[in-house]
Order: sequence, then structure tokens, then C-alpha cells
Amino acid sequence: QVQLVESGGGLVQAGGSLRLSCAASGRTFSSRTSGWFRQAPGKEREFVAAISWRADSTNYGDSVKGRFTISRDNAKTTMYLQMNSLKPEDTAVYYCAAARPYSSTYEYWGQGTQVTVSS
Repeated sequence: QVQLVESGGGLVQAGGSLRLSCAASGRTFSSRTSGWFRQAPGKEREFVAAISWRADSTNYGDSVKGRFTISRDNAKTTMYLQMNSLKPEDTAVYYCAAARPYSSTYEYWGQGTQVTVSS
């Protein structure tokens, strides 16, 4: 069982930065690929970024490449999303997720944190 709790969301002006954190409980988090997703009102959930359990591989959605950076600290069972050069279209609820071991299928989700970017 893995529980995920996001934090760090808020209101920021366009061009600004935010750092999201995802604190995980459960010993298996460190062995799972983990990722960030987001959902804006009236839109489908969108993949943002993912990181392998060893943090030796990362993957980003096209809309955030070059602006967002995903990282993790397995010793602290915490994952991060550094978001720079934020745009109004980045406004959404951001969710962290953990995949099944040795899989890219996500099975655990956090409750989400709101990010609002004003123009």
C-alpha cells in the first residue's frame, strides 16, 4: 500500500516558478516508477512527467519539456516537480502517482494540489 500527499501548489504569476512535492508512505515507493499528471477544468487528465525508481530515466509531456523538472529522493520517499516559466495554460490540479512495481501502470494516486497561473 502506498499513500501519496501532494503539496506546494498555489497562485503564481505567469513566468514564475513553483515546486511541488509528493510525500509517499509505504516501503515500496522507492521501487516504483512515479509521475505527475494534471487536469484542468473541462479537460482530460494529462501526463506531465515521470521518473524511474532509480531516477536514472525521466520523461516529459511535450507541453512542459524544458520548463519542468521531475526528481525524487528515495531516502525521503519524496518526489518533486520543479515548474519554471509557468504559463496560464499550466493552471490545473496536479496529481502525483506511483506505478505497480516493474510496470508503467499507475495504481496509487494522491488527492491533488491546485496550481493557478495568472496572466
